[in-house]
Amino acid sequence: MDVDRARVAWWSVGAVLAVTLGFVVYSFIGTFVFGVFLYYATRPVYRRVRKRIRPASLAAALSLTLLALPALLLIVYTLAIGLQETQRIAEALGALNPADIEATFGVYFDISEIAQDPRSLLNEPSVRGAIEAGLREALGYLGFIGSGALHLFVMLGIAFYLLRDDRRLSAWFRRRFSDGDGVVEEFLDDVDRDFSRIFFGNIVNAAVTGAIGALSYNLLNLVAPSPSVIPYPTLVGLLAGVGSLVPVVGMKVVYVPVAAYMAVAAAQTAPEVLWFPATFVAVSFVLVDAVPDFVLRPWVSGRGMHLGMVMLAYIFGPLLFGWYGIFLGPMLLVAVVHFTRLVLPELMAGTPLQPEPVGEEVTTGEKAEELEPEPDDAEETVAEEGEPSGS
Repeated sequence: MDVDRARVAWWSVGAVLAVTLGFVVYSFIGTFVFGVFLYYATRPVYRRVRKRIRPASLAAALSLTLLALPALLLIVYTLAIGLQETQRIAEALGALNPADIEATFGVYFDISEIAQDPRSLLNEPSVRGAIEAGLREALGYLGFIGSGALHLFVMLGIAFYLLRDDRRLSAWFRRRFSDGDGVVEEFLDDVDRDFSRIFFGNIVNAAVTGAIGALSYNLLNLVAPSPSVIPYPTLVGLLAGVGSLVPVVGMKVVYVPVAAYMAVAAAQTAPEVLWFPATFVAVSFVLVDAVPDFVLRPWVSGRGMHLGMVMLAYIFGPLLFGWYGIFLGPMLLVAVVHFTRLVLPELMAGTPLQPEPVGEEVTTGEKAEELEPEPDDAEETVAEEGEPSGS
């Protein structure tokens, strides 16, 4: 049997490249998945900005900035609250009686010697050990922060270039892999449309969850006993909405520490009001956490798909894949559903497959807008289509 060695060699090179590319994507799968999420979450904003701003790069950068603006404002608000609390602590420390300071810390340090020479505090073995341990921890956190910043840069880069070049990439893929029956085009269009609904639905869910949290916590404070109240209820509610985007743990990263702080404060001052921190946890878990996550999120994200399957995808995705599973689970569900509906009948029975007609509301809406070429990319697209087949 004659073997085309050149073709076998090129297939081997292609296999090596595919395995290498797959390894890179697998190693940073969470980064890539979150970058795709940012793209779909930002695309509705980008489509509107693009109509008024001609350079695609500027429109993509501005759209990502507009998406991040609410988060930046929330961070500034949180920092302002933190500075306010720091100032209150400093004022409380400044108002302490020197005798109280001596009584509290005199068993550990010679307060009079430290007052005369503050540098002598560094000679204390316990203080030096604490400083060295703190520096080691800080160096470890610096590495963690640097790695997180790198991943964030890659996520934003993926979203930026997908926003800017998505039509060009789609046109290239359709020219290379489209079939005569239009099945590839229908599969890609349906997957793209459902991805957009699911990922933009996550943003809507976070916004609604933040509003529910802020309203619920402010109402709870109306009946809170004086020794135990929810600190900054509006801020805690908004942070809970942002926390809903964190897979697996979700907004528990917000309300669990707040509940622990409230319980400790109540136990020290008035143990009889410990019922209020418990009520706060119950309201947070049921009304702010469970209801939006299991009812609202599948409803806003899974329009056009079975609500139960979308809910299961959101539940099992994080359990199977980790933190990024809340995005990857629905993505796999969408791909499997449309593959089963469009491609599997052809593979199983060999019957001719005709793509389902697209309704008028889709043709004149989102899908028509997606297929419309951008003005400044039209000439380049035509030039690409006119390239010789050997290029």
